[in-house]
Amino acid sequence: MQETSMIEAKGMIDSEMPLLSRLRQMIVTGVVQPGDMLAETALAQDFDVSRTPIREALKQLEREGLVEVRPRVGSFVRKPTQREIHEMFELKESFEGLAAGLLARRGPVPELEQLKENVVYSRQAVERGDIELYSQLVHEFHSTLVAGADNRKLSEHYDLLMNQLAYHRIVSQTLSLPGRLQNSVGEHQAVIDALSSKDPLAAELVMRRHVASSSQSAAVAALQEDDNEPLP
Repeated sequence: MQETSMIEAKGMIDSEMPLLSRLRQMIVTGVVQPGDMLAETALAQDFDVSRTPIREALKQLEREGLVEVRPRVGSFVRKPTQREIHEMFELKESFEGLAAGLLARRGPVPELEQLKENVVYSRQAVERGDIELYSQLVHEFHSTLVAGADNRKLSEHYDLLMNQLAYHRIVSQTLSLPGRLQNSVGEHQAVIDALSSKDPLAAELVMRRHVASSSQSAAVAALQEDDNEPLP
């Protein structure tokens, strides 16, 4: 494990965000990786605050499942187990399937147009092989879908789940798998086609299939990552 320097990370996170949000964003976007130490002293210096708000923020992130606090050792970015990741993807499939069904019932709302525009940009990113841009567009696609469901409680639980899953990091890993980039954008188009048909059941089914496919890719990517880890 290495103590994480936050100097470069500060330039990648919006400095106007509250401290807790900035620390959370660093974890969920992969600025800091699972297993990295989150040293209170270094964080306090980098964010120009005392150690007290840093400690409180880390406690909250521990409650959210993002940080592991080891007594007399320190705080570390928590790495979910494979079982936890599988279970969270099961919830993700349910949440997004529900969201797709609710969105299909709403008809031609702005979020549907945003999803169509997203796929246009996504195809361009695929043609250029721009994985980083595409991973950002994937995050926007799924967030827009859930927002389009117009269900605040669903959005609240979904946001917490996505933070625990650190979805941006997982997407970046899965898109490196052969063929996943092209398959992903095709699945997004299929979701839009189902939403446009205004058939809630069809939209939910197609969305669930897409998430299940993502889950399978995440499992493969995790196995490859474990194989590439150096032996102790």
